[in-house]
Amino acid sequence: MHSACRRSTAFNLFRASAADILFKPSVPVRLLRNTKRCLATPTTSQPVSGGHDPTHQRRHPAQHGPHDQGYDHHQSHRAHGRPPQKSPWVLYPGAIVFLGAAGLVAYKTNRPFRHSVLAVVRCSRVAAAAVLGIVDYKMTFSRTHESEEKKAEAYSHCHTRSAHRVLRALLANGGIFIKLGQHMSSLVVLPVEWTSTMRPLQDQCEPTPYEDVEKLFLSDMGRPISELFDEFDPQPIGVASLAQVHVGRDRESGKRVAVKIQHPHLAEFCDVDMDMVEVSLGWIKSFFPSFEFTWLGEEMRENLPKEMDFTLEALNASRLEADFASVRTSLYIPQVMQAEKRVLVMEYIQGGRVDDLAYLARWGIDRNKVALELARMFARMVHLNGWFHADPHPGNLLIRPSPPLSKSPYNFEIVLLDHGLYFELPNELRIDYSKLWLSLMEKNSERVAKERRRLAQRVGNVGPDLYPVFEAAITGRATLEGAWGAEDPEEESSFRRASSMLDMTPPSNEEMEAIRKAVIGKEGLLLSVFDVLRRVPRRVLMVLKLNDLTRNLDHALMTTHSSIRVFLIMAKYCAYAVWQDDRRRLIDEMREKGLMSFGLLFEYFGCWWRYEKLHTQLLVTEAVMDGEAALVKLRAWVRGLRTMGWQGAYRASAGLA
Repeated sequence: MHSACRRSTAFNLFRASAADILFKPSVPVRLLRNTKRCLATPTTSQPVSGGHDPTHQRRHPAQHGPHDQGYDHHQSHRAHGRPPQKSPWVLYPGAIVFLGAAGLVAYKTNRPFRHSVLAVVRCSRVAAAAVLGIVDYKMTFSRTHESEEKKAEAYSHCHTRSAHRVLRALLANGGIFIKLGQHMSSLVVLPVEWTSTMRPLQDQCEPTPYEDVEKLFLSDMGRPISELFDEFDPQPIGVASLAQVHVGRDRESGKRVAVKIQHPHLAEFCDVDMDMVEVSLGWIKSFFPSFEFTWLGEEMRENLPKEMDFTLEALNASRLEADFASVRTSLYIPQVMQAEKRVLVMEYIQGGRVDDLAYLARWGIDRNKVALELARMFARMVHLNGWFHADPHPGNLLIRPSPPLSKSPYNFEIVLLDHGLYFELPNELRIDYSKLWLSLMEKNSERVAKERRRLAQRVGNVGPDLYPVFEAAITGRATLEGAWGAEDPEEESSFRRASSMLDMTPPSNEEMEAIRKAVIGKEGLLLSVFDVLRRVPRRVLMVLKLNDLTRNLDHALMTTHSSIRVFLIMAKYCAYAVWQDDRRRLIDEMREKGLMSFGLLFEYFGCWWRYEKLHTQLLVTEAVMDGEAALVKLRAWVRGLRTMGWQGAYRASAGLA
C-alpha cells in the first residue's frame, strides 16, 4: 500500500495544472498532507489499477478514514458537529499580532496601563544596574590580590564599572532619574569614580520640542507665546533635568527676559518615577542590607514637588533678597516678573560663568576676591540666616561687571540662579554646626577631640565609630590628629596630619593618595560611607555640598591664596553666630533675674571677649594670607613679563598661563 500510495500521489501531483498550484494553494497542501499520512499509516497491500482502488467508492461511509483519498475534512467535521480546525501556524501569529495591536492601543489611550508598562521597564533598568553592581562589589572585595597597588586598581575599576552601569540606566530612563544622578555627583563622601562618572549628567538633558512649549503656554498661561512676547527664541539657552530656559522680549514692558519652562512630560510621569525609584531602592535594601540607598528616594519624594512648583521658586528668590537687603554684598538676585507653576518669567542677566578665568581677566575682575565673596555669601546663608540655596553648582552662578548704582563692594556682581530648592536649619542645629567648625579650628587635645565627637553626634547623628568619615566629608581633607582615636590607620606614616584646620598645608600627593586608598581600598570604610549617608540629616548633607562647592570653586578659580583661606571666612561667621546666640540667651536670662546678676554679667563679658579675641586672630591671619597671595600673583606677573612680554604678564597674573 505504501508504494501504491506514493505512485497515486505522484500521479495526482503530476496532473495538477499550473493554475491549480498558483491560484489554489489548498490543493498541493492537501496532497502533501495526504502523502505524509499515507506514509505514516501501515495498511495491507491492495490491488492497484492505474493508481486507483476500484473498491474504494463502494465501501460503507463508516469505512472511510481520514487517510483515504477523496476524504472531505469539512464534511466529516460537520457530520460530527465540530467546527473545522485551523492550522496553529495561522492561529499563533494572528494572536500575537492581535495582542500587540491591542497593547499598543492601550498604551496610547490608557494612562494607567502606560504608566504600568513604563514603571516595569524603568524599574527593571535601575534594579538590574544596582544588583549587578552590588554583586560586582561583593566579588571584587572577596578576591585576594598580589599587592596593594593591584588591589587599589581592582577596586577603582569596580567603582567605575558600577558607576557606568547606573549612568546608562539613568540616561535611558531620563526625567527625574537624571536629577537623581546629578545629586549623586555632588555627594562628597562617594568615591571620585562615582562623582566624576555622574558629573556629565549636568549637561545630558534633552530639550523639549518647541511645539510642546507652545502647547504648555496655551494650557498654563491661557495665551499663545506670540501674545506675551514680541520676540521669543525657540532654541533654549540652557536645558536642565526639570526645565529649560528661553530668551524673549516681554510685550508689556519691552524688557529682555529669561523664560523658564518645565518639561511637560514631568507632570505625567513624576509620581510613577518616584514610586519606581523607591521600589528599586527597596529591592536593593531587601537583598543587600549593607547597600542602603532608600534615603535617596525619600529625599526625592519630599523635595522634587517643591522644585517643580515655580511659584515657590519666586517666593524663595524674594526671601533671599530680603535676607541680604541690609548687607553690602556682591550677590544679585534676578527680578521675577511673572510666576506660574510651570512657567517663570524673570529678568535676563548677561554674564559669564563664575569660574570663567578668561571672562574675569577681560573685565579686570580679581579671581581671589570672587572666591572669597562666594564663601561669604554661603557662610551667611548657613551660619547666620539658617536658610540656604541647596543646588549652587557653577551652572547656577553667573558673574558680570557691576552696573551703576550696584551695592557690590567690588567691581563685579555674582548672580545666583535657580531658587527652586532651599533648606532651613533649625536654630539649635545651626549653632551646633557652627560650634563644630570652631572646634575643628582649635588645636587637637583630649578636650577638643571629645567636643568634636559630641558635636558630630548632635549635628550628623554619627557615633565615634563613624566620626572620621564624617569629619573628612566636612573638611574635604584627610582626618585631623586624633580623629581615629587609638586606632590610627596605617596611612598615617605616609604624611603628617594637621592638628587643626588652621594648621593645614596644601594637600600633598601623599595625603591625596592616602585618601584615595582609604575610599576605594577598604570594604569596611565604603560601607561606613553608606552608613553615614543614611544617618546624616538631609539638610546637613546639603550643607556639606555647599562646602564642597566653595572648595571646588576656589580650586577652579586658580586662586593664589592658601587653600584654607575660605575656611577662615567660615570661621568668622561661625564665631559671630555663636556669639549672637550666647548674647540673646544671656540677655533673656538677665531680663528674668535682673541686671544685677553678677554671674550672668561675668559670663556675658566672657563670651564677648572670646568672640573678639578669635575674630581679631582671624582678621590678622586673613591679612597675612592675602599679602602672601598678592606676592604670588606679583611673582607670576614678573615671570610672564620676562618670558612673554606684557601680554604674558597679563595672562600669568590672571591665571591663564
